[in-house]
Amino acid sequence: MLLRGELLESRGAVFPALQSLGLDAGEVRRSWAAMRYGSWDINTLLEKWRAYAKSQANWKPISYAGYKVKALDLTAYWRLRLKIAQSKHYDSTAGKALKAVVFGLAGEVGKLGEQRVTLLSEIIRGDLFKPSETDLEKILLKSVQLGLKEDEIVAVDAGFKLKALFEAQLARFLLRLPKNFTARRNFLPEDKGGRPLEYGERIRPLARSYNGRMIEATAPDRIDVFQKNGLDICVEYWDEVVLPEKKIADENKPFWVIAIHSPHYDEPWLFAVPFPMKGEDAFHIYINRWPIEQPPLASKQMIGAHRQFVSSEESVYRLPELTLLAGSILTYLAATFPPIPTGFWDHKPRRTPGRLRRFYKNIPFSNLSQPNSEQIRKKASRTDHLPKGVHGHRRSKQLALA
Repeated sequence: MLLRGELLESRGAVFPALQSLGLDAGEVRRSWAAMRYGSWDINTLLEKWRAYAKSQANWKPISYAGYKVKALDLTAYWRLRLKIAQSKHYDSTAGKALKAVVFGLAGEVGKLGEQRVTLLSEIIRGDLFKPSETDLEKILLKSVQLGLKEDEIVAVDAGFKLKALFEAQLARFLLRLPKNFTARRNFLPEDKGGRPLEYGERIRPLARSYNGRMIEATAPDRIDVFQKNGLDICVEYWDEVVLPEKKIADENKPFWVIAIHSPHYDEPWLFAVPFPMKGEDAFHIYINRWPIEQPPLASKQMIGAHRQFVSSEESVYRLPELTLLAGSILTYLAATFPPIPTGFWDHKPRRTPGRLRRFYKNIPFSNLSQPNSEQIRKKASRTDHLPKGVHGHRRSKQLALA
């Protein structure tokens, strides 16, 4: 049902989507009961799927500076009218946090040919009865820390806090920082008398304005330049700094701040790493974090799980979890199969989960096989009233004069 995108036509209703497969009433109820009451766990299914996908010869993990990229993210399924839900997630379109079922995601990023794909390794449920996501982030980070291998580095977006990563005792991470981030030197400035100093000098990697007053950026410790697509990218470094609330007398964990000024993007990128790293490696590691956003996209937009009509506490978790797995499978298979054209007008088809879903939509489940690039559906337009053969394109003098 999910691979065929039946939830799109049923607008998120499970029973009509199952019935559209040709199942009778008893089969529909048993299928729903397996989803709702079945003895299965999503992370066990993910482990089996990931083991199969990585066993294929065309899977290659992405690595930079000797580390494989492991990406983290939070995703939400909006449920504005779900009465039992109190959890919320920020929606940039609405400009505020809305009621949603929230999940924490972790995945290994690799390549299938030239296409980047994420294999989900963990799906962590957020608490339905807590509006804050802080606990979910802590659980996700701790779970990743326990399973992090020596050759893996965690790539995290700015939604996570640097303090939370240190509290989770992550040894290797790359965190994007907000533009107004500040830190302190891990040594005391020159004593000019007065009250004994406790904090190091504050550093500000990027300039900003406050109440109409421009606050200048702190000069970097080092500057480096590398090239990307023929353009020079400037990198600035601040070495061994600490969080702004930390005193010098405390047992602090120093980190390195990297600012990347790229002409590819309007604003500079700011990163924190717990060990020295080249700016070029940080740039590529963060770019290869982005495929973690593909499984939620496939789940919501390609499969149709952006709208759901399940209300029991277990079902509101299980249905999105299954759609995330199905979206990952569709994305992986689409990258391994030949590109499928949408129709005769699609001269340069791409390996996308949406095209593969449309292919599966037109064949019975029992006849599923590897798709090919032949015509996948015939246009159902009436042509019996049109002239055929040579008469169809022959022009008459009267039409030419007209």
